[in-house]
Amino acid sequence: MHVSVVLFTADLRLYDHPPLRAALDAADAVVPLFVRDRAVEAAGFAAPNRRAFLEGCLADLDASLRERGGRLVVRSGDLVEEVCRVVTEADADEVHMSDGHSAFAVHRERRLRSALEAAGRRLFVHDAVTVAVPPGTLTPASADHFAVFTPYYRHWAQVALRPAGGPPRRVPVPDLVHGEALPAPGAITGASPALPPGGESEARKQVSAYWRRGLDAYDTTHDDLAADATSRLSAHLHFGTLSPVELVHRARRRGGPGAEALVRQLAWRDFHRQVLAARPDAAHADYRTKRDRWRTERTAGPDIEAWREGRTGYPVVDAAMRQLREEGWMHNRARLLTASFLAKTLYVDWRIGAAHFLHWLVDGDLANNQLNWQWMAGTGTDTRPNRVLNPVTQGKKYDPLGAYVRRWVPELSALSAPAVHEPWKLPGPERAALGYPDPVVALPDGLDRFRRARGKQP
Repeated sequence: MHVSVVLFTADLRLYDHPPLRAALDAADAVVPLFVRDRAVEAAGFAAPNRRAFLEGCLADLDASLRERGGRLVVRSGDLVEEVCRVVTEADADEVHMSDGHSAFAVHRERRLRSALEAAGRRLFVHDAVTVAVPPGTLTPASADHFAVFTPYYRHWAQVALRPAGGPPRRVPVPDLVHGEALPAPGAITGASPALPPGGESEARKQVSAYWRRGLDAYDTTHDDLAADATSRLSAHLHFGTLSPVELVHRARRRGGPGAEALVRQLAWRDFHRQVLAARPDAAHADYRTKRDRWRTERTAGPDIEAWREGRTGYPVVDAAMRQLREEGWMHNRARLLTASFLAKTLYVDWRIGAAHFLHWLVDGDLANNQLNWQWMAGTGTDTRPNRVLNPVTQGKKYDPLGAYVRRWVPELSALSAPAVHEPWKLPGPERAALGYPDPVVALPDGLDRFRRARGKQP
């Protein structure tokens, strides 16, 4: 009997899964394998929110496989060693997996290929599984990647995507290979109280609901903080419970400005992956340095802690930071505001903010997180590096009635707009009764400090 192994990584689904389809086509039986990689945990990426969401994804994947006569084999340890051990136990001929785009993923893939080839086995790596258009597919004439999104998107939109496939009907798994038991629901401690459930089944329900109630208006509502009208699909894209290729096809079939706006966001996700693939150091170093002398934990500790806790004195910033802790998620407009506030108004090293986001965000993704932080810090691909978002004007624009602020900052729940965005302007006794902090810095002072640091004024 010919056996193949399909190694699941950031592609925890059965719909539109080219590695699984190829493994089934090549063999009489397959071993669906997921390895809890100790190197990922050692690097700090196995934060509680993502661990809890991951366990939901694995349980759902196992249940879906069992409906098709199979099961998921879960192991823990060094990924290369565990894959090779399973290959030996199953006497498998080949391994199929999706490609990764970070330096860590590329290095791990090379190690795995070398180990399998030394054992006389083959590794097949499939692209366009976790992205719609893989890194390296599109390059400008004079460089190895696009550094500006608009020309990238023009080319991206012209790429003929592969067809999206359905799930397999049957997944026969050999009896000889066994894995670990999955933890009971709720076993992961330290996760956000309102963390959403993980898994492909939940993802597909969410897509169907959003297609009915929100997609057509996405272009006009995606920045409305109180409406909460974004798709909230980012965590499912991060864990691969949804296929970006399938989503693009579905949105294009739907058509209209809302669908077009969603497709553009999926292209933005691919854009950052092609940047990171070409410049792996951008995960921790400035893509375009401004030679900043950032404030750090040592020099700005109280300000940083106030930002983390949602106690900066700027209501829309604090609402967003509290939402992050409660849900493990934050509205995209709020991510821009909080990042601008930390990196520019407080002039704190963007890496401190990026690390905090990676700890809490269930969709915490190295490419999107680090490069979006650099985009707001003005050290990334942004062509306007000195742009500063004013949290008061942004709050009034994107939360005009103050509903988002009141939802997450209960101290201000009795205030109406516009006072809810500027509580420091209230009379003294009213102000004192709120139990809400004063601003950690006056906005003109923060702007002056940033401009001086960037050499934009004497």
